[in-house]
Amino acid sequence: MFSNPTAVTFIGYLILMVLVGVFAYYYTRNYADFILGGRSLGGFVTALSVGASDMSGWLLMGLPGAVFLYGISQSWIAIGLIIGSWFNWKLVAARLRVYTEKAHNSLTLPDYLSHRFEDKKNVLRIIAAAVILIFFTIYCASGVVAGARLFENTFSMDYQTALIVGAAATILYVFIGGFLAVSWTDTIQASIMCIALIVTPIAVMMDAGGFTATTERVAEISPSMLNMMEGHTVIGVISLLAWGLGYFGQPHILVRFMAAKSIKVIPNARRVGTLWMLFCLAGAVAVGFFGSAYFSMHPDTAGLVKENHERVFIVLSSLLFNPWIAGLLMSAILAAVMSTLSCQLLVCSSTLTQDFYRTYLRPNASQRELVWVGRTMVLAISVVAVWLASDPTGLVLSLVSYAWAGFAAAFGPVILISLWWKRMTKTGALAGMVIGAATVLIWNHFAWFGIYEIIPGFLFATIGIVVGSLLDKAPSESITKTFDAVDAEVKALS
Repeated sequence: MFSNPTAVTFIGYLILMVLVGVFAYYYTRNYADFILGGRSLGGFVTALSVGASDMSGWLLMGLPGAVFLYGISQSWIAIGLIIGSWFNWKLVAARLRVYTEKAHNSLTLPDYLSHRFEDKKNVLRIIAAAVILIFFTIYCASGVVAGARLFENTFSMDYQTALIVGAAATILYVFIGGFLAVSWTDTIQASIMCIALIVTPIAVMMDAGGFTATTERVAEISPSMLNMMEGHTVIGVISLLAWGLGYFGQPHILVRFMAAKSIKVIPNARRVGTLWMLFCLAGAVAVGFFGSAYFSMHPDTAGLVKENHERVFIVLSSLLFNPWIAGLLMSAILAAVMSTLSCQLLVCSSTLTQDFYRTYLRPNASQRELVWVGRTMVLAISVVAVWLASDPTGLVLSLVSYAWAGFAAAFGPVILISLWWKRMTKTGALAGMVIGAATVLIWNHFAWFGIYEIIPGFLFATIGIVVGSLLDKAPSESITKTFDAVDAEVKALS
């Protein structure tokens, strides 16, 4: 194993991540530090942490693989994600950062919703927390599967061993260092992912004779690979672009906004985060697009890619670079998997600790006790995720497709409108969450009109919020005062 440069690079990378976790441990003094980093993240770390927590193995394997097979028509999702991410930064980031602090220093999204609407019975907290736990446990399981597959292929391990090894490093640094460890490792992981996705397509182009020659080669394979509308209807394109709506409701992304040092860092974070996405998504598309040209020129090397088109980035890295650099580039896949898994584990842990343990069992628990309960919950969620992942062909992966749309519809309109509309009420928020989640589940099953379920889920949830709020009595004076204070602070500093 240690004579293999790729293996050595992988192991070195894993050790580095754990060391970052140990370092973060000494900066974790209380529970707020453990689950929100003490709201101390600067603009650069906030931006890259948002990016890394968002982009999983899909960025380096799924997207390049799809473009490799079908051409640039597969890039509509990437365009939708860039647009959605920018609007999320613009409309949500600053307001959510201020509002969560003014609303009794809310540490989780269920916490925020409960305080935003003064929900004394904690109905919103329970429903929101339940949605997060169900979807994110499945999400975590899919991340564990992806990590296991990577270790299985790289080190020729059996699947069950790879499962444990692949999950162990991520679990360890989240357990030790909490939110700071997750955010700092995200920054490293996002940097590796970006470098890998810029360097690889450039190397392919240089091998193929430059941009023009490579593009002409792709056109020779099939002119349709250069057609953005190939295989798509207008409704299909709108559905792909609608993936961007998902950002408004993803808890692992929204919590990064809550952790920013102040709203003054948000504009710079938005610029850095958007540029990072542009480079990464453009690079991922380029890997698949130029990769098709490379393997048509070198058909003798295309065996592994023909078996599984999602290996295009892995195979190109191993062919075009020396083993040490290839190992570093392939670590980007591990980085993508680990960065998403780590923040999902932490969101689940914080939900269990803050929204159940602290709220119902131990309201007066000490900070030290809450930190250790949080760590215990990381392990508990990990055990469940590993157990679910032990059968990678089972229910886990089929349910993951629900999660992005489910979060988008259940939380997106609720979070967005709660930050911008003073008249919104608890009834409206409850209606929005329930209608949004139900619409996604029903629409996905029947697949009406070929429209991605995010669109009707988002639309019907919004209608539910507006109608539910207007039928309810107006919010209390204390709620409107807090809203006005948030609005004034954001406008003053914008």
